[in-house]
Amino acid sequence: MISMIAAMGENHVIGLEGRMPWHLPNDLKFFKRVTSGHAVVMGRKTFVSLGKPLPGRRNIVVTRDRTFSPAGVEVIHSLEKIKDVRDTVEEVFVIGGATLYNEMLPFAEKIYLTIIHEKFAGDTLFPKLNEQEWQVVSTEKGIIDEKNQYEHTFYVYERK
Repeated sequence: MISMIAAMGENHVIGLEGRMPWHLPNDLKFFKRVTSGHAVVMGRKTFVSLGKPLPGRRNIVVTRDRTFSPAGVEVIHSLEKIKDVRDTVEEVFVIGGATLYNEMLPFAEKIYLTIIHEKFAGDTLFPKLNEQEWQVVSTEKGIIDEKNQYEHTFYVYERK
């Protein structure tokens, strides 16, 4: 199964200049819990922003750059290869960036989406979901505390 996982502001912003425009440890814990032990697929810019492979996961980077070959990741050069990966694992997670989210949305069966109830300045957006195609199957309010100062909700969507 191909799943997507992301966090976004109410205005669909997911990034500003290659970074998330918020600090929300609860979301990072959610991301780790959901993706650990699975394959994660990301674009080259997302990998570069992370700086290293994510531990405890099979890291796959999609890029057109045939010379890109960092240690600790598998590099693929087409979306078709993601579909091949899907056939060998229980669940593969698309983790960004925006180009990959847009390209893979038609193939996704599930979306784990944290919505941060603020509007952020940003230059990178998560695609709008067609309500005719997706249904919410799980909702959990995030806890606000001194480390997590934004109101947020964890949603899981499945394709209808």
